[in-house]
Amino acid sequence: RGLCLLRACPLVSRCTVRMQAQPTSQEAPTLTAPSKEVLQLLQRSQAVAFDVDSTFCEDESIDELAAFLGVGEEVAALTAKAMGGTVDFQTALSTRLGVMQPSQQAVSNFLAEHPHRISKGIPELVNLLRAQGKEVFLVSGGFRQIIHPLAQLLDIPLSNVFANNILFDASGKYAGFDDQEFTCRSGGKPTALRHIQETRGHSNIVMVGDGATDMEARLEGAASLFVGYGGVVVRQNIADKADWYIYNIQQLIDAVKQC
Repeated sequence: RGLCLLRACPLVSRCTVRMQAQPTSQEAPTLTAPSKEVLQLLQRSQAVAFDVDSTFCEDESIDELAAFLGVGEEVAALTAKAMGGTVDFQTALSTRLGVMQPSQQAVSNFLAEHPHRISKGIPELVNLLRAQGKEVFLVSGGFRQIIHPLAQLLDIPLSNVFANNILFDASGKYAGFDDQEFTCRSGGKPTALRHIQETRGHSNIVMVGDGATDMEARLEGAASLFVGYGGVVVRQNIADKADWYIYNIQQLIDAVKQC
């Protein structure tokens, strides 16, 4: 009805693997080993779902797209509220996109100029999980247009990606977002994981992420284990409630190897 979905641009060759970012924190973090229970849950898991921004990648893509569009500071503040759990996610998403007003051409230009900064260790971890017969999913409040090239780079099926779609009118101007996507609203990530359980038969799913929307999946029982990630930004409220909190992907690789 005058709206269209921008297809993900296959710029897979522009994705790059980065050295481990230093987490935003006042003191050097203390690394903790996984408990016996965490290792058991990892071993029993059939799938691992990753948040994308500030976890699977060092990017916070909504903020970076906003900066590209000249409204970075305002949108970054709204993102911090959303990830800190102090504002409803759908409201934050709608407000951020309303401020950004991203056109179809602007999103295409952003994709061309901003390769993903993949967190160090992610390619090895994805391969290791596959070798153990575990499916890998990307569950994000970000945008399919930005995430699909990343998934393609690491051979993650696009059917394993749950994220938001930006809508454009016939002239390519911003026209909202697809409100049928699971992750456009609070509780979307637990809903996405339940959908995975129902359609893929995975009763034990691990959620890995940095924010409140990721932790929701565990608190609402959709994930059997929540691994909080502080390798880019340390969120103390998440660290306090996670089943296990890590500061680099190597910690998770080492744990999976013990399974």
